Amino acid sequence: MRGGARHLADALAELGVEVAFGLPGVHNLPVWEAFAATGIRLIGVRHEQAAAYAADGYARATGRLGVAVVTTGPGAANTLAGVGEAMASASPVLVLATDIPAALRRPGVVRGVLHESRDQRAMFVPVTKGARTVGSAAEIAAAVRGAAGLALLPQSGPVYLGIPADLLRQEAARQADAEPPTDRLPAVGLAEIERARQTLARARRPLVWAGGGALRAGAGPMLGELAEKLAAPVITTFAARGLLPPEHPCLAPNPVHAPEVGELWDEADVVLGVGTDFDGLMTQNWLMPPPPTLITVNVDAADAAKNYRPQQNLLGDARDVVRELAAGLAPRPGRPELTARLERIGTRVWHRVRQEEPQAAEFLAALQETLPDSSRLITDMCVAGYWIGGFHRVPAPRALAYPMGWGTLGFGFPAALGSAAAGGGRAVCVSGDGGFLYGCGELATLAQEQLPVTVILVDDAGYGMLRHDQTLAGLPHRGVDLVTPDFVGLARSFGVHADRVDGFGRAFRRLLREFTHAAEPNILVVSAALRPPLNTSPRWYRKQAG
Repeated sequence: MRGGARHLADALAELGVEVAFGLPGVHNLPVWEAFAATGIRLIGVRHEQAAAYAADGYARATGRLGVAVVTTGPGAANTLAGVGEAMASASPVLVLATDIPAALRRPGVVRGVLHESRDQRAMFVPVTKGARTVGSAAEIAAAVRGAAGLALLPQSGPVYLGIPADLLRQEAARQADAEPPTDRLPAVGLAEIERARQTLARARRPLVWAGGGALRAGAGPMLGELAEKLAAPVITTFAARGLLPPEHPCLAPNPVHAPEVGELWDEADVVLGVGTDFDGLMTQNWLMPPPPTLITVNVDAADAAKNYRPQQNLLGDARDVVRELAAGLAPRPGRPELTARLERIGTRVWHRVRQEEPQAAEFLAALQETLPDSSRLITDMCVAGYWIGGFHRVPAPRALAYPMGWGTLGFGFPAALGSAAAGGGRAVCVSGDGGFLYGCGELATLAQEQLPVTVILVDDAGYGMLRHDQTLAGLPHRGVDLVTPDFVGLARSFGVHADRVDGFGRAFRRLLREFTHAAEPNILVVSAALRPPLNTSPRWYRKQAG
């Protein structure tokens, strides 16, 4: 028989887990031993929040399960911000946390055991799909496999599994798995598909609105084919950036927050919403008017209807449903005219960006021309990240991770560690100085693991977005101007190569090309202050009446 920790590691290995992120504690040391025995790479971070963010970054880059391993009490609690972001962004993350030894637990009494909480599991209930504490060593493997299945089940999301510390060394025969949840939904009925198809075929100005569910389902090629047949523009949410290639003839080139793109929504007589909940950030807090006819494709009927009520909801996998819709549609005229209009929109918006914020235009152009094709961008909640989230030409699905689910500052750098650990290309993190300081201790992780990460650290000595808000309101700056360290010296003190430039001109492009094509990790600090883009709430063009 094997101990509970080995049952845990064996179950993860059977699920194909190759990398996890964690921090050791007195209660979870057997997990580190078991991971080493099974060959799973356990990357040690310097703060548990970073473990959750890194697991999220890994999941976004791959679509596979991200795993965070943390210890009891404060260690588990430290993950909550990262787990909340994963929940809001539907990232399949499994949090494996130890709890106090079961033999020392007395129900209803906090006895003062090291790291004891009244109810550790309960802390995770609001920010996870499911939360469970195992009761015996024998059930650990089955519980791990069940939790992983739940995390990956559409709509995906984080799951918490608590394991009392004494069960990790307790030997037991492995309990059989329960029936695993299926990741496939029942097929939509042919009559429902035909009804939606006919509505789309009769539309005079159809529009496709694609969200993160479409991207996670791998529906891009099918959705692109459907849009071409309908001659319908496709607006992608922040979570769906990269779903269609930038050169697709039906892709709206800019976010819906640009008035020219917003007109496409206003004109539409039928909107097909695929894998989306029409959240406040995309709809300017629902100031976009409900469309005359809305058809939704979603794995959750309540999620599909909570903000705009659809006339029809097709409950099913986005890839399968969109394929069926496209299969029975005849191509309609008007695609060349649509493509020409979308190109004009892109030109007008880009001209305005160059006129209003030339530094941002320079920054975006440098990224476009310099980054390796295989690289992945991971942004933090910072002004430079907002420009990327709205205006960067994302080349492929999962090539951008943008924390606009929960909007957690400090996401970027640790999530980039997870993305880099996934392999397949360099992780390029864009962070502000304030957000980077949330997790600057992870420079030690970066140096120790030699992960292929380039950090573009835009240093404006403050919380630039909040500073803009105070300036816009005519208020004095309070709490937003920051004393910042010598970031180059800080990085070098950890053994990470770093340099600094002023602005996004030639020197920035030269160093960015050099840094992103290097083998080792590095940090490029840029002294610059950017104005927020149209897709940030202070600049939304739709305003509440009165």
